[in-house]
Amino acid sequence: MENDMAELMTLAQNCDCGNHHHPIPIEKILIGNSVYKELAAFVITKGFNHAVIIADENTHQAAGKSLSETLKETGIRVSLSIITPDENNDVVADETSLVQALLEIPVETDVIIAVGAGTLHDIARFCSTKIKVPFISVPTAPSVDGFTSMGAPLIVRGVKTTFQMTAPVAVFADLAVLMAAPRKMVAAGFGDMLAKYTSLADWRFGHLVKGEPYCPLVAAITREALEACAANVEKIAEADEEGIQILIEALIKSGLAMLIFGQSHPASGGEHHLSHYWEMEFLKQKRPAVLHGAKVGVTTVLLAEVYKERFLPLLSESARLQPGKLQENLKEIMKIYQEIPNPEHLKNLLTQTGGETLPEQLGIDEQLVAASLQNAHNLRNRYTALKFMNAAAESSTLIHP
Repeated sequence: MENDMAELMTLAQNCDCGNHHHPIPIEKILIGNSVYKELAAFVITKGFNHAVIIADENTHQAAGKSLSETLKETGIRVSLSIITPDENNDVVADETSLVQALLEIPVETDVIIAVGAGTLHDIARFCSTKIKVPFISVPTAPSVDGFTSMGAPLIVRGVKTTFQMTAPVAVFADLAVLMAAPRKMVAAGFGDMLAKYTSLADWRFGHLVKGEPYCPLVAAITREALEACAANVEKIAEADEEGIQILIEALIKSGLAMLIFGQSHPASGGEHHLSHYWEMEFLKQKRPAVLHGAKVGVTTVLLAEVYKERFLPLLSESARLQPGKLQENLKEIMKIYQEIPNPEHLKNLLTQTGGETLPEQLGIDEQLVAASLQNAHNLRNRYTALKFMNAAAESSTLIHP
């Protein structure tokens, strides 16, 4: 991965897309077996003396305990912040968890170590930014693509908003730990990668119609990671060392693409907006959380159907009536959305990894699906096909509940 990272940095420096590309501040990415000794050596090299591990009870047992012992053996002081779950036994990146973590970080701390999946990384990323202390990423499941990104999706007053924080200074992913993760988290990671089919289409659409910033290089990096997962779905489904390495490398590469671009556009389109809407509704109802990747896998299937059956016919009619960028780029836009795989193919890919494919399998009823299709586009100031459809629907009934 370090060779890949160096190559990406060189490509980004030479990119002529016109956007400002952010340098990759990550100094080391190590994926392998028994990597925590290398993590301890990295900590010593950096001159860090006091580390705080942010974890939950499960991730502490899976990796935090052994990592803590390894660090202590090398003379590093270690403190723990074990995030308390909510009434549904879910760890949530909300105000309560953020304050808990901040209060449990000693003043003398000089490095934070996130041990867990996406939510714990978001908490650590927030704390790292606010107290100006670097953090190290230790994934315990190949479940999300946000390990290396700057974005931290946080729940603030019940609303999920992504804040640009900081990236880790290093990533140490132990394959044995990742292989031991629950299979549903492997399926979630695959679902998060599959979502790039619709996010990449929406990103290009926003650029062509509204001039939103776009980078072909970053899009290509993201698509390469996506295609690696789709081509190796059988290996990923087996959850053996090879399959898990393919998945975690793809997730990390997707995160690096976001990091270079400075925003989540490459990996987050209408499918993520639907997922965030569902998540906020679950929070309001105090229902147990559903894994992020499980939701976006399902919303990708849903949008593949909506885009092909409703958006494409609407697109042609709108372009005829509205001269401008939409009409000028109609042929390319049509091709972009036609190339999204059919819903049945996406369902087959998700099913192979044990992932859900329908909203009802996640406890999402028809009313919530309808409400999200009509309102989720308002969660982000980002021009997606979903936002286009709803703008058109203000004077028509093309999107049905």
